Amino acid sequence: MIKFLDLNKINARYEDVFLSRFKTFLDSGYYIKGSEVKQFEKQFAAYCGAQYCIGVGNGLDALMLIFKAYIDLGKLNKGDEVIVPANTYIASILSIINTGLKPVFVEPDEATFNIDPSEIEKHISVRTKVILAVHLYGQLADMTAINAIAKIHNLLVVEDAAQAHGALSISEGKKAGNLSHAAAFSFYPTKNLGALGDAGAVTTNDTELAHYILLLHNYGSSKKYVNETIGVNSRLDELQAAFLNVKLHDLDEDNKVRQGIAKRYLDGITNTKIKLPFYDLSANHVFHVFVIRVQNREDFIDYLNKKQIGYLIHYPIAPHHQKALLPFKSLYLPLTEAIHETVVSIPMSPVMTTDEIETIVNALNLY
Repeated sequence: MIKFLDLNKINARYEDVFLSRFKTFLDSGYYIKGSEVKQFEKQFAAYCGAQYCIGVGNGLDALMLIFKAYIDLGKLNKGDEVIVPANTYIASILSIINTGLKPVFVEPDEATFNIDPSEIEKHISVRTKVILAVHLYGQLADMTAINAIAKIHNLLVVEDAAQAHGALSISEGKKAGNLSHAAAFSFYPTKNLGALGDAGAVTTNDTELAHYILLLHNYGSSKKYVNETIGVNSRLDELQAAFLNVKLHDLDEDNKVRQGIAKRYLDGITNTKIKLPFYDLSANHVFHVFVIRVQNREDFIDYLNKKQIGYLIHYPIAPHHQKALLPFKSLYLPLTEAIHETVVSIPMSPVMTTDEIETIVNALNLY
């Protein structure tokens, strides 16, 4: 059986150093907001090219803290509209709703799966205040076009970079996390930079925003038992920060391996029943997942099961068809619906073997 993602194998590479870091952590007696968190925030900010990084509990919290901070700072008001790709993971949309803002669903570009800048223009209204650019599946959205639109209409741009750690825009000369006013990251264990539990971060070059999120994520407090605003408890765990500090050093190399596997898939899979993802061979795609499209998905996944090839579906139900988002059910989003009905993710990770890759290529060509 070829696993879709072998987390044991990914993290086994670090077992000895993880155990050493855990012992250091345990012996320190300092388990919250310690030196590992500070080190990670400094290292990850520098990695992204951003001035600030604030470690938080998870990726959803990161997005919500950005929106809440903008509201509290008077740059947004509850009820303002946020343009968001219709085919994103539901967390992107929940972050908008949970902070009292209104999501405006926009169709993606069919080739890249990312939000279509030409569709953004059609949905801007007097209440539009933010574009939430999601770098879906690890490929950067067209930030040059998005930022140009935002500048014309005086809009904030926020990146949902939960799947795009290390993705680099050649045209901008910047990485995910430094292509907007603020960015949210998730370090969920399956991510390209994954912790061993929940973890997230906000990156930004906005000093006022960074300082306010520092308050918000720690009960609204900058000094113990002195609370300046209504905050939450969403801190990056010290132990998870220790693990992330270790793994960050290998992120670029792991991403190169992912890109190499993607090229092998793109060159080797020739079955016309399978639609391969767009990739311009640049560093703008770090292949968090490798997503193909097939017309008869049930038949295809039955075939994968018989061939003992792992898979996942990112994502089987369009967000506006989820019961949780019932008010949006009537939206007309045919491309989004078609994508959700036909996508399948095949194995992609930096620890796959050549034999595994060849087996998958050969099997897909025989489908």
